[in-house]
Amino acid sequence: MVSKQEIQIRVPVLTRVEGEGALELDLVDGAVERLKLHIFEPPRLFEKFVEGYERDQVIDMVARICGICPVAYQMSAVQAFERLSDFTPTPWVRDMRRVMYCGEWLQSHALHIHLLAAPDFLGFESAIAMAADYPDAVRRGLGLQTLGNDLIALFGGRSVHPVGVCVGGFYQAPGLEAVEAILKRLQAALPEAEALVDWTSKLDFPDDEQSFISVALSDPEEYAIGRGNLVSGQGLDTDICYYESHFKEIQSPDSTAFHSELEGRPYLTGPQARLNLNFHRLPEPVRKAMDSCGIDFPSHNMFHSIVARALELYFALLEAIRLLEHYQVPQSCREEVMPVEGNAFGCTEAPRGILWHRYDVDDQGIVRYARIVPPTSQNQGRIEEDLRLSLEKMGLDRGEDEIRLRAEQVIRNYDPCISCATHFLRLKISRR
Repeated sequence: MVSKQEIQIRVPVLTRVEGEGALELDLVDGAVERLKLHIFEPPRLFEKFVEGYERDQVIDMVARICGICPVAYQMSAVQAFERLSDFTPTPWVRDMRRVMYCGEWLQSHALHIHLLAAPDFLGFESAIAMAADYPDAVRRGLGLQTLGNDLIALFGGRSVHPVGVCVGGFYQAPGLEAVEAILKRLQAALPEAEALVDWTSKLDFPDDEQSFISVALSDPEEYAIGRGNLVSGQGLDTDICYYESHFKEIQSPDSTAFHSELEGRPYLTGPQARLNLNFHRLPEPVRKAMDSCGIDFPSHNMFHSIVARALELYFALLEAIRLLEHYQVPQSCREEVMPVEGNAFGCTEAPRGILWHRYDVDDQGIVRYARIVPPTSQNQGRIEEDLRLSLEKMGLDRGEDEIRLRAEQVIRNYDPCISCATHFLRLKISRR
């Protein structure tokens, strides 16, 4: 007679992620028979909210989808509207938007590395507990996050839900004095960013190589943030307007967020995917730090994603400095862009991965239909695949607490923004 042992572990909220979810595991003879990652936050309906509004209103509205990565939503939206009108921003606008985006990468990566992910590797339940033994690391994280927020506010008026971006440019340009002040702070932070790469590379990483598809934007002239073609490690190279021809969203009965597939397979987007595909576009100081950190990129061990974020944080600092060193206040920071009827497509690299937008716009510039595909929903299938493989490799004969902690760490490797994805962790294990 086969005996069945049912063990249930319930954690109402997965700590150190944004949003709520649950995980259910059925374990049979030491293997995962059933794995369900439930996302149960209610849909937020932003795609319907923006219908009937004109372009600049939509840019400010989508910034409210996420408090951590509002710049990404604004930049994907403004890119879509400007592409539709066949408008090319001035070099000043393009460069300053890239600086603003660097601020978002800086604050988001600093937050995730120090406050969300590092406690997993160092054996603490929270950053507050970690601060007693690693006060300098926590202070560094908070300082870098503040610097990133201030860089966003320099152009956006505020760091949370900024309001400075508009079709054709910015509503206003920061003055020389404000730019010089933040430039000095960026330069002073460089030694900390370089040290951060070394610090993260010395963490204790599980040996967990897996086969997966990396997807990112790629540009021949720079490390892609706000422009480029969609590329994959399996040879995809296409304009962002063809996203729907290659990527499919699938409704799972266990999730209020869609799953995404590339030609029938889950895939990874985000810092590690970007580094895997575009490391050769990094500036020399970042390449040098990458080559000397002891982690080989491209990497297919998702526990190395914390190092990928540290390398991108270092890059964001250097890039912002490069673009602000010879800053001049322009005669005009905005040009008029006439509305055009048609389908508008935008895609940029949010801290967590590619953020794709589509808007159907009428000849008055009014949005009649919107579709937004955030990176966390794109990563959801890859997270489930990773959970299965990682837990089986660790060994499912472990105690429930150990399994739960490893599952949470695997999920946190992706820095999921569940609130953005809905359009964690209650864990239930059943063994037999």
